Amino acid sequence: MYEKTFPNKRFKHTAEFLQKYISKDSKILDLGVVNPFTQIMLELGYSVENTSGEDLDLDTSTIKNSNAEVVTAFEIFEHLLSPFTVLQSIKAKKLVASVPLKLWFSSAYRSKTDMWDRHYHEFEDWQFDWLLEKTGWKIVDRKKWTNPTNKLGIRPILRCFVPRYYIVYAERV
Repeated sequence: MYEKTFPNKRFKHTAEFLQKYISKDSKILDLGVVNPFTQIMLELGYSVENTSGEDLDLDTSTIKNSNAEVVTAFEIFEHLLSPFTVLQSIKAKKLVASVPLKLWFSSAYRSKTDMWDRHYHEFEDWQFDWLLEKTGWKIVDRKKWTNPTNKLGIRPILRCFVPRYYIVYAERV
């Protein structure tokens, strides 16, 4: 199902982590529009509903009105100005979320063509942990992994050793 290339390596790690903690009979609300990983979750047997593309900084009604038992958020929080508000509004008792980590040797991602495709936050692991704790979540498990590229140079070499992605499984306190 997966290869060792991006984004397939990320999808493989994410799917394995999700399967470790979330049963297939759980109803999932996945923050963000339908995407390639939504299809992977469906193929794995999960019941998944996505948000509709609303600006979650301004409108958390879908989250507040959801009766999902689990919320997933894969590379979403870095796009929000206020992930605190979104995390606080989740009623589900379980959360699986991943974020790209801040890399000291690379500036935050910002698309040159899409004004919405940019990272307002690239977290260090302790910052994301603190955000979760302040919004009422207890981290049960966490994992990091690298994202090597097939390019030459100092930064591509560093990407072989420095973790780029961070995923957590948390439960509401």
